[in-house]
Amino acid sequence: MQFVDAHGAHIPQIGLGTMTLKDDVCVKAVKAALDMGYTHLDTAAFYANEREVGEGLRAWGGKREDVFVTTKVRENNLSPENFNKSLDQSLTNLKLPYVDLLLIHWNNKDIPFSVSVAALCAAKKDGRAKHVGVANFTTTMLDEAWAVTTEPLVCNQIEMHPYINQDTVVAASEKHGMAVVAYCPIARGKLEGGDALERIGEAHGKSAAQVSLRYLIQRGAVPIPRTATPAHQKANLDVFDFALSDAEMAEVKKLNAANMRLITPPQSPVWDIP
Repeated sequence: MQFVDAHGAHIPQIGLGTMTLKDDVCVKAVKAALDMGYTHLDTAAFYANEREVGEGLRAWGGKREDVFVTTKVRENNLSPENFNKSLDQSLTNLKLPYVDLLLIHWNNKDIPFSVSVAALCAAKKDGRAKHVGVANFTTTMLDEAWAVTTEPLVCNQIEMHPYINQDTVVAASEKHGMAVVAYCPIARGKLEGGDALERIGEAHGKSAAQVSLRYLIQRGAVPIPRTATPAHQKANLDVFDFALSDAEMAEVKKLNAANMRLITPPQSPVWDIP
């Protein structure tokens, strides 16, 4: 496993995304992933599966400190009182005294960063989170959050895959020394049929999905693909034994021009123009 370091956080460069994984499917998926070598789990209060993620972690039976656990507070809970209630409930659900990374899941335009980011920082100061960061933040939002934060924001978690151009916000995140965590890194399976990805994959004995993950890794991002299928989990982990050439990276980069954004909930900000 490789790692991305940002402001003291040592983030495993492949994680298991768990959105939509429910009940025993989630428990088994988490345990299977940890059994095969994953050390990074991503969940959120909104996913309604923190209990199952925690159960899978305990079923695995390894050392807590060997796994990097991320959870998130939703936009409707960013006032200090609600923020603390949400986080405490997450820790209760997970049956953990702390998470390694706590994120503001989506911003709430009606709550100033001086309030929401302060609540985030307080969670780090009191030990409920080792590190803090944000998700779905634009360049302007990053600058505004950094202007008021008292703790380093270690990552910006964003939608990132070969079919979307996120250069502007990636550059802004890197300017602040933040890791970029990539959700939907294989575009929810829409990579299949991507001729360039499949052709490049064939040259390396890899799949289109593995090429997508490798592309993100070589760009310095942290992909968190979601799957409950052990064979797919293993394939997603097996992306550190090959490298894309500069020409192959450039060919995949051209696919960014599609600008296919998959995640646009009502609380989305006005996204950066590439």
